[in-house]
Amino acid sequence: MQLSVGKKMNDSPHISVILPVYQQADHIEQIVNGYVTALESLKYSVEIILVVNASLDGSLECCRRLEQNDGRVRVLHNEQPGWGRAVRSGLSASRGRILAYTNSARTSPYILALHLMLAATNSELVIKANRRHRLPLVRRIGSVLYNIECRTLFDLPVWDVNGTPKVFNREIFEKLDLRENGDLIDLEFILRCKELGLQLLEIPIVSEVRHGGESTTNLFSAFKMYWGAFLMRYRLNNAKGPDRGPQN
Repeated sequence: MQLSVGKKMNDSPHISVILPVYQQADHIEQIVNGYVTALESLKYSVEIILVVNASLDGSLECCRRLEQNDGRVRVLHNEQPGWGRAVRSGLSASRGRILAYTNSARTSPYILALHLMLAATNSELVIKANRRHRLPLVRRIGSVLYNIECRTLFDLPVWDVNGTPKVFNREIFEKLDLRENGDLIDLEFILRCKELGLQLLEIPIVSEVRHGGESTTNLFSAFKMYWGAFLMRYRLNNAKGPDRGPQN
């Protein structure tokens, strides 16, 4: 399916979907087209915000073409990298009442639509994915260890810290005060939900095979996440007043 030319941007979309984009020129058009088709079935007005995240492979040009062909698609460009920076940029620019962000390389249109449907009828909840991994054994073990670490350090009410989509209403977003620029934003997100006493609903899904491109998770980035969780625990133990520590 191709995005229809000439669609006008919604003045006040009901749903905003934030999709960080990194080195995805070979498949981002297919992903967005699939999302548009799935979200049209929800009968809610939608905007899709593509946050191109320091990509050097032509992703920005691909996203600009999508934006020109459909006013429901908006493009932001971050020259500095960072998953958290891309998520925060997209959320700050969003206009919807229901907000979502997800890893576009791994999230199917059906999974995204399911989470949004649940959020539309449960506005007091934070809806998130709990991935059942089909990854190589080493990566699957690494993910399990990270989640055990986070649950041990912070007594978290979830099983999959990094699982996306994450969907929530605008009032919740305005209370979250997210600050992380890197991979720890998902941990920060869950911690803030816990601090605010928010109810989280995890939806078990089978983790999708990547649509294309290569994962940015490697041994170095995994170590940064493990160590970053310890540092966040340290900052929280030593925080005074409203300051929750610097951005990473």
